[in-house]
Amino acid sequence: MQKRLFILLVLPLLGFHFSCDAQNSTKETSESYSYTNPTRDGTGKIYMGREISQVMGFAGRAWLERQSREQEESVSLAIQNLPVTQSSVVADVGAGSGYYTFRVATKVPNGKVYAVEIQQDAIDYLNERSTQEGVENVETVLGTEKSPNLPENSVDLAFMVDVYHELAFPEEMLQEIRKSLKPGGKLLLIEYRGEDPTIMIKPLHKMTAAQVKKELKANGFKFVENGTFMKIQHFLVFEKDSKFD
Repeated sequence: MQKRLFILLVLPLLGFHFSCDAQNSTKETSESYSYTNPTRDGTGKIYMGREISQVMGFAGRAWLERQSREQEESVSLAIQNLPVTQSSVVADVGAGSGYYTFRVATKVPNGKVYAVEIQQDAIDYLNERSTQEGVENVETVLGTEKSPNLPENSVDLAFMVDVYHELAFPEEMLQEIRKSLKPGGKLLLIEYRGEDPTIMIKPLHKMTAAQVKKELKANGFKFVENGTFMKIQHFLVFEKDSKFD
């Protein structure tokens, strides 16, 4: 039981997916963000009533590839339920070690997976892994804190796994992701369930469905579904809302 509790407490802190040092980010003048004294594990940057969490760096990649992750997080079920076809173009925003990237690549053999990261070390690692594993439908993209740098109207599905709560500029990133989606394109967020106090993840590394829906609605996305098949995470699917075009 103690080992299980340790895993759940530490897991989000070792995620490096779309890593950035939000505390050192330029505090740009914006009506969207406010600032306060950081709480523990927080950056002190507030978006729509939510404090953006701290993140860690690329050193955590071995933890993301641990054998127990499937049992803990229902990864196969998540991939099974992705709203994609064999020819879909998918973007893994905050790809990290590629744990999801390369599994999704097998699901879209006639399509493509953009593996987006803002750390050059992660890009180099993903490129090396693609070569070693002979994967030809993964393309790495060096993004920024504000943009995934994806081609406009090119992506069928973008997804973030335990990444969104860490974004230093969620509003800007959502707007840029929205531009990259095709008409009717979807965005999937997988986040630890903030409504459930029995899920032993530190609060800033969890999100409620209501908070996610509020933030995405404000940025041109309409809610589609929340899958209930994952053990400790939300599976929140949104669609690009044409009313915002």
